[in-house]
Amino acid sequence: MPTLLLSNSTSPGQPYLAHARDWIAQAVGDARRVAFVPYAAVTFGYDEYLGRVRDALDGLGLEIVGVHAGADPAGVVAGADAVFVGGGNTFHLLREVYRHGLLDAIRQRVAEGAPYVGWSAGSNLAGPTIRTTNDMPIVEPPSLDALGLVPVQINPHYTDAHPPGHQGETRAQRLAEFVAANPDRPVVGLPEGTAVRLTDGQATLLGEGAARVFDTASPEGREAGPGEAEALFVA
Repeated sequence: MPTLLLSNSTSPGQPYLAHARDWIAQAVGDARRVAFVPYAAVTFGYDEYLGRVRDALDGLGLEIVGVHAGADPAGVVAGADAVFVGGGNTFHLLREVYRHGLLDAIRQRVAEGAPYVGWSAGSNLAGPTIRTTNDMPIVEPPSLDALGLVPVQINPHYTDAHPPGHQGETRAQRLAEFVAANPDRPVVGLPEGTAVRLTDGQATLLGEGAARVFDTASPEGREAGPGEAEALFVA
């Protein structure tokens, strides 16, 4: 199951998804009909989201269809060659995915060989749960369990920035809390501009930044380049 999990959709000074166009083209291969899941959008409409993605990927020869457009979202997924899941609010995304019966539909289609491409919230959805998202729980899904396409928790947009005077916890401290409460579930933090590509049972880190791994051996997190972090995605 070819899978591409992007940390972010926009890089500074570049149009939407521009930094990832080549990665996406490689991930989808010969796939042409794409089911796009826009349910992470909250403050703008699903049609607008679909338009953004179509514009960003224009020229790649893809027919991108929104699963929201008809009465049978699961049927759109079943009839697609690939599945794309966009970013936004992860809790909203997961609630709507449950509501429309898409978890099993996406799992089934990916198991049959359809490429999966997710960014931000869409990358969170690929993990076992969404419990390492950065998002506020603005709605309550039936469960925090997600697709489980990869065996490791993901934290997109990873940064450990700590502005002067800020007294709240850093991202690393929050992820250390997760590992302490879930010692069997490591977390991979993906900085901006990075991604993970899985093909034929092998994982590759893409982009210039190194991943950050949080587990019981390093609850505070450690830098993990090619090899160590990649192995977690195919464990």
